[in-house]
Amino acid sequence: MELSSASAIEPVDVAVAGLRDWLLTDARLSADISRAIAGLADRLNAEGVPVDRLTFAAEALHSEHAAVSGTWIKDDPGVWKLQAYGKEVTAGYAHSPQRVVHESGRPLAFWIDETPDDRFGIVADLRQAGYRHYVCFPIFFANGHNNAVTFATRSTDGFPPRAFALLEGLIPSLTATLEILSGYKSLDEVLRIYVGDEPHRAILAGRIGRGQVSRIRSAILFADMRGYTRITSAIDPEQAVQLLNRYFDCLVPPIEAEGGEVMKYMGDGLMAIFRDRGDDTGAAAQSALTAATEALARIGQIDGTPFGATIRAGIALHHGEAAYGNVGSGARLDFTVVGRDVNLTSRLAQLNKVLDEPLLMSRAFSEHLWANPHPLGAFRLDGFEDAIEVYRP
Repeated sequence: MELSSASAIEPVDVAVAGLRDWLLTDARLSADISRAIAGLADRLNAEGVPVDRLTFAAEALHSEHAAVSGTWIKDDPGVWKLQAYGKEVTAGYAHSPQRVVHESGRPLAFWIDETPDDRFGIVADLRQAGYRHYVCFPIFFANGHNNAVTFATRSTDGFPPRAFALLEGLIPSLTATLEILSGYKSLDEVLRIYVGDEPHRAILAGRIGRGQVSRIRSAILFADMRGYTRITSAIDPEQAVQLLNRYFDCLVPPIEAEGGEVMKYMGDGLMAIFRDRGDDTGAAAQSALTAATEALARIGQIDGTPFGATIRAGIALHHGEAAYGNVGSGARLDFTVVGRDVNLTSRLAQLNKVLDEPLLMSRAFSEHLWANPHPLGAFRLDGFEDAIEVYRP
């Protein structure tokens, strides 16, 4: 049964007005979609709308997930989950009420006991959970994303006309609130993915003026792939991207597991920092060393590649001061990390190939370790007058 917004239903203006005000004020300011959904469900029940299950599903701006969906169930904690890209999500959508309302632009309602299991993929699960009546509303955002909100009840009377009218009356305000909260969530996720945790927080806090710089003491890690130019000269660009992703999948998880932050990807290399934890500078250095060792072990476990090349890497570790901030020109800026210690780590990484060592450390780094590394001698690095003492684990 499709519902028409023009149906002659007794007005429920007072209830709708109160819920609209709450959606556009308290719910919006909560900055939390799950809290807004749960709060709406509680308030609908207080108004006599027998909601036992409420879901919101939205397309997601995320590198690994196609959509985010949230489910509120009465007397049960809400469950929020990310749906990964793939055929399963596409097939599920094709067999869903959401697809129907997106194509029609109108809400859809049906009695679950009267609906065949093969009509929608969710029918059997809803029936087994004891739900009797279901309604799905399309939610369209200005950016072109098609989303939806659904309501289900275990009441034998389903959603009576007054309940339908109240729900329909709320959809414009609910759409506005969800679009605002989803927009902030997407902005937060996209910035975190592309610039990292701390820079993304700085950007959202408004520290985006050109030349604004913050300094931090940290262990600094530089990593690059050996023979990248030679390997990629024999493969196409799509294969090169596949190669890099496989390589970074070995590097990034150990860095993040040890509390490090990837600040920059640079072709076949990356730079990460491990912040000092108060006066305990040894913890940051040890975390960086642990991450580097684990990353190299993972790379060593790769049994070649689809292109017949063996992946090897060189990692350099240093401890010092990193300054990060906005550099660039005009309206095109980049959040980057600069400074003498950053340059030294980069130059130290160039010694990996010369010395045929996968992991090198400066003396400044080794002084913070809990164990004594093996000295390799003092070497001159481009741009530095004094020779730098170099160590390996």
